[in-house]
Amino acid sequence: MLKWNSDVWGKLTGPYSSADNVPVLLQQLMQQYSQEVFDELFQEYLFHQNTIYTTTYAAMPFLAQIACSTSDAEVRKELFVNCGIIEASRNERDGELSPGFWAELVEDVGSSVCTELYREYLEAIGKLKALTKEVFSYTAHHSIDEMEKRFILVADAAYRGSYILANMLMTFINCDEYVAVCPACEEDVFIWPHEDNPAEILQAYERDPVFHTGQEHYVIVPVTSFADEEIRTLVERAGSKHWLGICII
Repeated sequence: MLKWNSDVWGKLTGPYSSADNVPVLLQQLMQQYSQEVFDELFQEYLFHQNTIYTTTYAAMPFLAQIACSTSDAEVRKELFVNCGIIEASRNERDGELSPGFWAELVEDVGSSVCTELYREYLEAIGKLKALTKEVFSYTAHHSIDEMEKRFILVADAAYRGSYILANMLMTFINCDEYVAVCPACEEDVFIWPHEDNPAEILQAYERDPVFHTGQEHYVIVPVTSFADEEIRTLVERAGSKHWLGICII
């Protein structure tokens, strides 16, 4: 991990500015966790509009250390979730640095420093993934709302490398409207909530119902089994078949 007084911090970037203040915030969190301090760190330096930065890579090992060492299960869960959201947004998934993303920093501090930052980030993600069973066990005995449940599933999917599912869950909103691609014919399918019961019933249309009114709709019915390993795992995590597994009939 970077030393607190390393001049590399000043060369890292976030959504708005350099990472000069990040070591101070991380030290505060390591001394005593504060949601206010974490929110400032996360929103101002680490994550913005599903994008992460070089600062994010440098900070992750410290956040993983806090999550693994804290005796506060709620803090562990919060870090598990937020770091999972970060991992879901990572583009470098082939095990190598993306030249475009890292080019400026490589020029400033050298490729060996960047490679080490990346390696330590991946190691931190592995440590957070190891907390999955503990986090799920904790949340199973505590009341959480649907939004929080969804983001726990996002984190779990990201740590398992199921990035498509993780990003789908990050953008999924109850009662919203979606355009999907039919796996059989590869044509667009317009998925709309039922006007009278939008929370429970979805309908599929062949054409956009906004512009093509009066067309026949097809009810989306939950399937009873899941051939896809990732979908099956997600449904087991969610504790309900009716979350995602759907079949148009």
